[in-house]
Amino acid sequence: MRAVVLRKYGGPEALVVEEVPDPVPGPGQVLVEVEVAGITFVETQLRADRGPRRVELPVILGNGVAGVVPATGARVVSTLGGSGGYAELAVADAGDLIPVPEGLSAQDAVALLADGRTAVGLMRAAAPRPGEWVLVEAAGGGVGGLLVQLAAAAGARVVGAASSPAKRRLAEELGAELTVDYTDPAWADRIRAATGELDVVFDGVGGEIGAAAQGLLRDGGRLSVYGMAGGPMTTPDPRVTAVTWPPADHRELAREALAAAAEGRLRPTIGLTLPLESAAEAHAAIEARAVTGKTLLLPGSR
Repeated sequence: MRAVVLRKYGGPEALVVEEVPDPVPGPGQVLVEVEVAGITFVETQLRADRGPRRVELPVILGNGVAGVVPATGARVVSTLGGSGGYAELAVADAGDLIPVPEGLSAQDAVALLADGRTAVGLMRAAAPRPGEWVLVEAAGGGVGGLLVQLAAAAGARVVGAASSPAKRRLAEELGAELTVDYTDPAWADRIRAATGELDVVFDGVGGEIGAAAQGLLRDGGRLSVYGMAGGPMTTPDPRVTAVTWPPADHRELAREALAAAAEGRLRPTIGLTLPLESAAEAHAAIEARAVTGKTLLLPGSR
């Protein structure tokens, strides 16, 4: 089979397509013909050896895929235990398989697998109420775009922070009442002038941006920290309430996101789809913040 193999840490060019032996399922595992593989920002960090953990080389990156189980013909989406997704075939634990709902594409299913369960879990924990002001950082990204939709559907007034005009337009289309450019030094002042104080912050960036966003919260406001693309994760201030994920099964959260999309209540944003041979291009685009929404690989296309 063809797969994208990382044999040495480095830039996007370290991702090379090779012919490798087909994976063989073990006990309790199934083989999946991969139609779509998701790419995450964390995987770009792992490739460069800057991630939250170190992967053992050589490795096939990719944790989320959608495709068909050859043995049964079932359309499924699944996590893979952290690796193996950038390939034509992958092995998944049978217990991790989630049926793709009727009417939902494989691309949408992968776009919602990790990002959807994250957004649903974060929303359950922070529980924005009607009329509350909610800030969503990286509002043009995969998780951010879903959080904008879910918060707006809950009746909250949403502020979307994003780094480009295209991403801010997307946040508006998805339900943000106000958008700001968080690369503008005055972005926090703009939010304060428009909202007074915030009730909820979804911090998916961390670093200086996350710290500034936390400063916009009212006393007792809820801070939900789930990312560190801009540096170390934000440490909650004692005057705010740190919220964490509810004790829910990740598969249950993913199923809820998939069902909402199948029913038209949630829409993932897919900004870039590329064949396996363009995995390096995909990583470069993500690192350059050039993609609005989710980036996907299509192993079946050439």
